[in-house]
Amino acid sequence: MESRLLEILACPLCKGALRHDRERQELVCQADKLAFPIRDGIPIMLEAEARDLAEPQSDQPKSAAEPA
Repeated sequence: MESRLLEILACPLCKGALRHDRERQELVCQADKLAFPIRDGIPIMLEAEARDLAEPQSDQPKSAAEPA
């Protein structure tokens, strides 16, 4: 993501600064605990599309139940 674009983008909810998570391709708002996806180089700045950072990660494997 272009750094100049990142400088002018703000969280659509609180208007705060966003941090670019290059690994996950998201723009993260620490204040609202939301991560907005970047798809094909375009930030999707819709609350309905944002991932809630307070919820557990769904992409991590769940541990198998131990045998009794």
